[in-house]
Amino acid sequence: MKKFFQDIKAELQFKGAGPGQKLSESPRERAPKEKPKADPPPKCRQGPTNEAQMAAAAALARLEQKPKPRPPSSQDAIRNQVKKELMAEAAASDKGASVDQKARELDQAQLPSGSGLQTVQESPRGSPNSLPALQEEDPSMLSVSGVYFTCPLTGATVRKDKREAQIKKAILEHAAQDPVAAAVMEIHTCNRDREKVKLGVETIAKYLDNIHLHPEEDKYRKIKLQNKVFQERIHCLEGTHKFFQAVGFEKATLSVPGQEEATEDFYVLKEGKLGDLKEHKEKLLSGEPLRAQLDRQLRVFKPSPQASRFELPSDFFSITAEELKREQRLRTEAVEKASMLRTKAMREKEEQRELRKYNYALLRIRFPDGYILQGTFYAREPVSALYQFVRETLQNNWLPFELLAPGGHKLTDESMALNECGLVPSALLTFAWDADVMADIKASGGERMESVLKPDLLLAVQTLS
Repeated sequence: MKKFFQDIKAELQFKGAGPGQKLSESPRERAPKEKPKADPPPKCRQGPTNEAQMAAAAALARLEQKPKPRPPSSQDAIRNQVKKELMAEAAASDKGASVDQKARELDQAQLPSGSGLQTVQESPRGSPNSLPALQEEDPSMLSVSGVYFTCPLTGATVRKDKREAQIKKAILEHAAQDPVAAAVMEIHTCNRDREKVKLGVETIAKYLDNIHLHPEEDKYRKIKLQNKVFQERIHCLEGTHKFFQAVGFEKATLSVPGQEEATEDFYVLKEGKLGDLKEHKEKLLSGEPLRAQLDRQLRVFKPSPQASRFELPSDFFSITAEELKREQRLRTEAVEKASMLRTKAMREKEEQRELRKYNYALLRIRFPDGYILQGTFYAREPVSALYQFVRETLQNNWLPFELLAPGGHKLTDESMALNECGLVPSALLTFAWDADVMADIKASGGERMESVLKPDLLLAVQTLS
């Protein structure tokens, strides 16, 4: 019985023993041992200090600001395609390929699908952001066949790319009637550098002044052609030699004093030509470049629901075939730019760049009776030119009227340019008589005006397809 109670006690001690404490099966078998030292209780971890927390937050912010690598996108595919085209173009150039051939190859290169961009052939003509197509245009589909100019000397009307040749031809023909005036026009018109023209004209005037002020001295009547000043300021200008010959100079080869068998070329004034030199000098100094005038190509159309539809030829764009390639490269960045947050200054710069794409504007004006007036303008012409164009077509051109832009707002500031008003490259405007004036006419019992345009214009009315 005593043994039974000892076993029970030992079992109770085993159950109440702490961790790591080993007990023998019975008290008799347990030998006295040293108690193992218990591990010290774990210390509580302290939180990071304020300085450490601030340093960690700054490091995290720096990591978040680092650009993350992005997977290849459609824009990357576009850039790779354009890069290949440029490499092909350079290789073709080295082999002597023509510009036209390279342009055709670029036209046929399709952009990757899904890029949101169009090929050159697919660009719609007449839309504000479109580029001119390089393929041959169908005249029957165009709103106007091109941009035309009128020569002020002959009255001949030619397309834009023929105007300079027409001006030169007209000047040559005018030389038979007035050789001095023709030479003056050639000097001022056919030389593009206005500063060089100004310097050359002033130098010629100085030569003529010296002759006029010293009529008895032969040395002033002779102009040495090999003279450095003559070569640098006069000889390089087109039309100057024709001017000297027209005002009475003739070429002569004269011997050099003190040098045997040495000769030099001179312009020598003929006898009896001295009296007109002052008048010729004034003509030369007052001369202006002869410029072809933009032909409005005035058209009147019957009322049509197609009035707001425009198909423009490439003449209306300031961009050339070579610049078109560069524009297409810039278009590859359009998607990325659209997704960027742009400042007001950036937006204005982009708008100005868009405005410079167009040299001309095709404008239509719808009248109250439904007839449509059409004309061609420079993109940078003032609104006053548009008002003047419309006024010249009215039966009652003394009555005040208003022009409404496509958005419905009135064009009140006539000093603004057409492109600044959003009227390029094409726009349909609305004509309206001044409301107060019309109310006065109605109150006074005046007759209602059935037709707005002049009758002779309505005789040549066309159908807008």
